[in-house]
Amino acid sequence: MNPFAVLGIPPSYELELKAVEEKVRQLSRALHPDKFISAGASERRVALGKAVEVNEAWRIVRNPIQRAEALFALGGVAVGETREPAPGQAFLFEVMELREELADAKSNRDAQTLKRLASDVSRRLESTESALAAGFRAAHDDSSRLASIVPTLGQMRFWRRFLDEVSAIEDEMTN
Repeated sequence: MNPFAVLGIPPSYELELKAVEEKVRQLSRALHPDKFISAGASERRVALGKAVEVNEAWRIVRNPIQRAEALFALGGVAVGETREPAPGQAFLFEVMELREELADAKSNRDAQTLKRLASDVSRRLESTESALAAGFRAAHDDSSRLASIVPTLGQMRFWRRFLDEVSAIEDEMTN
């Protein structure tokens, strides 16, 4: 499924999500089951199927990682946890140091360090997301240039997972 086509928006990493959300609302209203009460069973099934597609497309485009995956797929570049190149040693070393610091903060129940780590990694995630957006702008429809930015998606995954882990530790500490 091409989520951009389903929503009737141009395929782009940089989207005005509020405008897309309004488009989703319009589509959802048009496909609402109440509008198809007097329609035949097959027409109701088609409308329901389209409504499900709209919801799935919205779920994809509002998530930066899934939106990037969809754009890579449209460009003919296979991505996914097992298809992406391994990150470079410098990046892995950086992540390893951050994870050690996170483990120490967790075992010491150090909320200040957790907050600092979350802030630092959030900035890294934003920077990585900006780099990915620039890469998509530069690549246009050039699949070889598009393939060159796949490692940036892998970095986004690492940062997102790290932040999820920080959040889980914070939740654990407050309970």
